[in-house]
Amino acid sequence: MRAVDQAYHTVRDGIISGRYPPSSRVTEQDIAEAAGVSRTPVREALRRLHGEGLVEFQPNHGAVVTDWTDVDTDEVFELRAMLEAHGAARAAKRATPAQILELRRLAEEQHHHSLLRGEGHIERIGELNSRFHRRLQEAAGSPRLSRALSALLEASLIMKTFLKYRPEDLERSAVHHLEIVLALEARDSDWATSVMRSHILAARGALRR
Repeated sequence: MRAVDQAYHTVRDGIISGRYPPSSRVTEQDIAEAAGVSRTPVREALRRLHGEGLVEFQPNHGAVVTDWTDVDTDEVFELRAMLEAHGAARAAKRATPAQILELRRLAEEQHHHSLLRGEGHIERIGELNSRFHRRLQEAAGSPRLSRALSALLEASLIMKTFLKYRPEDLERSAVHHLEIVLALEARDSDWATSVMRSHILAARGALRR
């Protein structure tokens, strides 16, 4: 792995895990030591993270982990509702049978964990959810859409949406994924659009509680 990528993933994973909480300062020296690289690739990694909205550069403080306000959160989910609904519509027309099969497998496994709710189920559901959305994004076949969504999906990971979900929220989210797969199998772009928009807005509603 390149030094820049090593530094990037060290900070990104630290933000997602909570090791670097919102509003905390992230110094080049600390990252360099944690990632085992020099400070030069750290600067490039921080610029990349800044471009994705994960860190901000503040005068006299350097890089600081972004602290998401309620307004920021609303905007992220509104943008996701528009863009991911568009992606679902494209995927309904463009997804290969193999891609749809993979999406069904992910959706069914997520549904299973949403019902069973065993040890570590939140982390597992979060992982499956992320993979589902990224695979659906790939199935849409639009590099422009993928670039536009990348930072928004990262932001959602940091918000740790599933930690605020009630059991019925977890099940509803998984059922939405299953229905999206049904829409893809039927090649029905309007159906896929409708379910995806409802899915994203329901996630925003859970965060607002």
